[in-house]
Amino acid sequence: MKKIYKVLFLFLVVLFLGNINIQAQNTWINELHYDNAGADVGEFLEIVIENPGSYALSDFAVYLYNGNNGGVYDSQTVDNFTVGATVDNFTIYYWYPTSIQNGAPDGLALVYQGTLITGQFLSYEGVFAATDGPAIGVISTDIGVLEEGTTPIGESLQLTGSGTSYPDFAWQPPASETPGLENNGQSLGGALDPEPSNYPTMFAATTSGLNINVSWTESIGAQLPLGYLILGDKTSSPSFDVPVDGVPVANDLDWSDNKVSVNVGYGVGQYIFEGLETNSTYSFTIYPFTNAGSNIDYKTDGTSPTANATTANIAIISFEGFNTGLGNWTGYSVTGDQIWEWADYGNPPGCAKANGYSGGPVPNEDWLISPELDLMGYTDITFGFDHARNYATNDGLFILISTDYDGSSNPNTATWDDITSNYTFPDPGSWSFNDAGTFDITAFASDATYIAFLYNSTSSDASTWEVDNAEVLGMLNTGIGNENISKLNVYPNPASNKLNVKSTEPGEIRIISITGKLILEMDIIKGTNSIEIETLSSGLYIVETISNSGLKSTGKLSVR
Repeated sequence: MKKIYKVLFLFLVVLFLGNINIQAQNTWINELHYDNAGADVGEFLEIVIENPGSYALSDFAVYLYNGNNGGVYDSQTVDNFTVGATVDNFTIYYWYPTSIQNGAPDGLALVYQGTLITGQFLSYEGVFAATDGPAIGVISTDIGVLEEGTTPIGESLQLTGSGTSYPDFAWQPPASETPGLENNGQSLGGALDPEPSNYPTMFAATTSGLNINVSWTESIGAQLPLGYLILGDKTSSPSFDVPVDGVPVANDLDWSDNKVSVNVGYGVGQYIFEGLETNSTYSFTIYPFTNAGSNIDYKTDGTSPTANATTANIAIISFEGFNTGLGNWTGYSVTGDQIWEWADYGNPPGCAKANGYSGGPVPNEDWLISPELDLMGYTDITFGFDHARNYATNDGLFILISTDYDGSSNPNTATWDDITSNYTFPDPGSWSFNDAGTFDITAFASDATYIAFLYNSTSSDASTWEVDNAEVLGMLNTGIGNENISKLNVYPNPASNKLNVKSTEPGEIRIISITGKLILEMDIIKGTNSIEIETLSSGLYIVETISNSGLKSTGKLSVR
């Protein structure tokens, strides 16, 4: 009988120790660098393991995943990583792979003995499902921050906060990289910080076109924050949900429900909300916090600062996202067999692409020309776009503008002004899309303005260029100031046959196409006006009313 007890006791000991080993795999992905300005430099990833001496490092591995097909494209066991610092019982390990993909999305998985560690199939710039490898069938978790083609060399994405496990920390935007060391604002196994002492001061919101810059003076006091939570509200009666300790509020920049949230690190002092609706008021508040993840501690006593701002009355004169083709832009090939074509890249997918390579560099002159733009009646007109390029060394892309092109002939028969120098371009060698910036083209305003991308290649050099999100914006010019502008409500919206407009005074109404052409103009009376729109093509329009006393209202109309 004693033998049975001994065997049973040994079995339970082995089972107990085995369970300790399984439950004690406290390890996580801690830092990542995958993209930067120009050619990517020093791409790496970092993990943390608690009590690594209890394991064989070869049992841990990281798998890199391609988000386009969900497959593994590289992997490495941790015994081949570089050993970094040890803090308390936590040791940091890091690895420089040959390349870490910077698509949208891509990801990585941390595994032990071939099994995915819970919560460690992470992705950046979106989510996807793994189709092979240890994460097969699992949908990734987006870390919520990203690196872009403008991220400076020497920065990375990092977990910050104090704690002893992955949920105690939170991913932060690019900061100075720390391979093999604790991250900026990270304390492994450290004591938690108390609530921040104070709110920031000088909290303000400032409009710049369709962007609002929210800024503040950093919090002071005995306990400084790790970062700030900014909440935004677009309703006429703004309200904000007070955050709860231990429940991190994720970044959410989708205004479709009129609410957004964004986390900003301490020391940044501002955040720019971009691409907002025209002539709309946005309200904001800010909460400082310490720690991160499940240990996050918000300052909620007292009154959080608030600010609001109203965007400019800017109209979208023309926009082409190249989502399914070249849209309303037209290609014209002068030299060479290669032409501007559509490609399934960009954000969202879809762009215009020019490539002068066919078994070798080939001379080409290819134009991509906008539709005719009626810019009369607008001021502060800007043109902007996104772009990417790779291969070769020639610049190859020029941005031109004309007021005497006929819309169909060889563009060389017209007069074109070269405005290329007013935009910024990255060094060649990366497929990352970059914002070229905007340039004021008001000086070229006419009732028939054309903008063109001109692509050139030679017999010795041929870059590949991609352009996306070509946008012309302008201020509607009616001779009255923005202080007399209000938002116009039209219904139904979308509309198909009739449009109803309520006006508090008699005046006139104008419907303007997205390319800036005046489609309809008529008088309106005080009260409800019913307007026939059967002749309008499907699409987006700007509707504006001007009362006899000079009050102007504008709104958007979708016709289907």
